[in-house]
Amino acid sequence: MDNWTKIKHLYHRAGFGLSLEEALNKKKSNIQKEINTIFKAQQNSKIKTPEGFTALQRNIQSASDMRDKGKRREIELQARKLTPKIVEDWILLMARTENPLLEKMSLFWHGHFACRTRMPHLASLQLNTIREHALGNFKDLTLAIAKDPSMIRYLNNQQNNKRSPNENFARELLELFTIGIGNYTEKDIKEAGRAFTGWKSDVLKGKFVFNEKQHDFGEKTFMGKKGNFNGEDIIDIIFEQKQTAQFIASKVYKYFVNPQPNPSLINELADVFYSSNYDIKKMMKHLFSSSWFYHKINMGVKIKSPVELIVEMTKSLQLEYPNFTPIMNVQRQLGQIIFNPPNVAGWAGNKAWIDNATLLTRLNLPALLLMSKNVFLKNNENKKGKKFLDKFKVEVDINCYYKEFKNSSKTEIRDELISYCINVPLSVSKDIITRGVEGKTQEEIIQKMIYKVMSLPEYQLC
Repeated sequence: MDNWTKIKHLYHRAGFGLSLEEALNKKKSNIQKEINTIFKAQQNSKIKTPEGFTALQRNIQSASDMRDKGKRREIELQARKLTPKIVEDWILLMARTENPLLEKMSLFWHGHFACRTRMPHLASLQLNTIREHALGNFKDLTLAIAKDPSMIRYLNNQQNNKRSPNENFARELLELFTIGIGNYTEKDIKEAGRAFTGWKSDVLKGKFVFNEKQHDFGEKTFMGKKGNFNGEDIIDIIFEQKQTAQFIASKVYKYFVNPQPNPSLINELADVFYSSNYDIKKMMKHLFSSSWFYHKINMGVKIKSPVELIVEMTKSLQLEYPNFTPIMNVQRQLGQIIFNPPNVAGWAGNKAWIDNATLLTRLNLPALLLMSKNVFLKNNENKKGKKFLDKFKVEVDINCYYKEFKNSSKTEIRDELISYCINVPLSVSKDIITRGVEGKTQEEIIQKMIYKVMSLPEYQLC
């Protein structure tokens, strides 16, 4: 397999594809150099809480002090309208970052630690917590998420106290976040729930709070061990079990390599993960450096998630969003809204991304972006009706394509675009792509050719 195919595969899985400029610069590179590049990238700056929230925060506190629940609710609803700004900032960061692996890992962990977050300051706090640990130590990340105000609220640990233990967080910690079903008992869940009593949050300040008066300091028995355990002790015991490394390695393999698990390769990843004391970076470097990652059987077998698709198109077409609301509607239509998973298990992914409605929207997105054609969408207010997505204002910059292909024939443009955009064999003849592509100018031909290639079903795969 040639280096260029491997490089494209690497950047689709360890990032969000390549812009045309990046592709031209890397086409003659070698895979080891690019692996080193993605792991040498520096940490990005933090996602900021939107301007205007601070004033609302003061108003919420004031309403709380006056015990005016109605006023507080009204102000909170205003604050929630700022959360899409965090989504916009992250989408643009994912598209423009010089550290694509950090953002790709952050997106993975965002789905792994699925949490519905409505308030903008809590959304930015949780996202920055994930990004801080995304390539660090998984136990540190798990503990940070256990103390995250959004997660505490989402999984009802705010109501967890010694008189009335709430087991929601403890259950999901074991079942979904660390060791997986079949490796613990109901007794373990109850005892873990007791250990996390008193773990609260100050929502307005976005801080973790430990309430000693509500914590159960009694002896607990968890996974065969006895002691006066608190939440941190529970996490320590969970991470002593190699099955935790196995469970996470399996999820990583299915997300970054192939939805169909390979037990021997998952075991290999788990061994690296466990022996490194849960070093995420070491596990991922082993994965991307392994020859099996580049086998043909692992190429083009993943369906891009809605966020991956939107980010890649934002990157490829240099998109700017004067009004981000339509892109939020596209996320909603495609079934993945950041900070709003369907449940605590997160998004099922891969084949679950595609049905008749979502596939139509996916295939029509290039027409919307490049040809100014409306997309026929389901009307969320009337499930039986449909509407056009109007007022979709997006700025597209494809000057780099014009510069690169200004003297190229339609066939040459087509072949280069396929080489750049597609990483799997085509299911149709290449001639179908050029058929009917006409234009008064070379720019118009190039634009139509980009539209035709990005409208191929194969563009949905990576």
